[in-house]
Amino acid sequence: MTFIHPPVWPTENEMPQHPQAIARRRLILTAAALLPATLSAIGSAAVRQLTPPQSRGPFYPDRLPLDQDNDLTRLSPTDQSAAGEITELTGRVVDQHGSPLQDTLVEIWQCDANGRYIHSGDRGGSPRDPGFQGYGRFRTGANGGYRFRTIKPVPYPGRAPHIHVAVTRPNGQRLVTQLYVEGAPDNARDLLRRSLSASQRAAVTVPFEPDAGSETFSAHFDIVLA
Repeated sequence: MTFIHPPVWPTENEMPQHPQAIARRRLILTAAALLPATLSAIGSAAVRQLTPPQSRGPFYPDRLPLDQDNDLTRLSPTDQSAAGEITELTGRVVDQHGSPLQDTLVEIWQCDANGRYIHSGDRGGSPRDPGFQGYGRFRTGANGGYRFRTIKPVPYPGRAPHIHVAVTRPNGQRLVTQLYVEGAPDNARDLLRRSLSASQRAAVTVPFEPDAGSETFSAHFDIVLA
């Protein structure tokens, strides 16, 4: 009896290859190998929306309070508590690629729960809250982070609720902007906020969210510098 053995097919490496097919295969394999590195480079090259500058306003304190720490809700030496909805405001100061900016001075100032600034030119009808510091400062650490304890901003005549923010880098570069409350009814009528583009408004408008099981609020605002 004669046995017929099945044919032995050559492997891919043993088969004759057309030079163009070989080159095309090598190109595909090379591209596949480089894809992760390419995607990583694209991600690292992505830039963030710059925080837009806005007016400093007329009520930057003309006489800074003796108490200038990052807790605006208790004013030394009386240690009296501020009226309003207590808010933990946190964030980071970074460049357009997300790298933290250390040793950057962050200042905030805002009106109190009665709509009054700590400025001699503010002659509003309501009395000034004696427990509200009105101004605070914080210098960022290695991660670019900052933290303030303040109150949720309230409307001011002709303005939506807002917090003034100034950021000064060690080289003297300075940005002044304003932070708005997401969902505030007066946002659409605020002329300064309306002067910004949609992406700029989104960059300076954040939710002030109530903390679970507490009467305090939290807000997170990242500041992006060129």
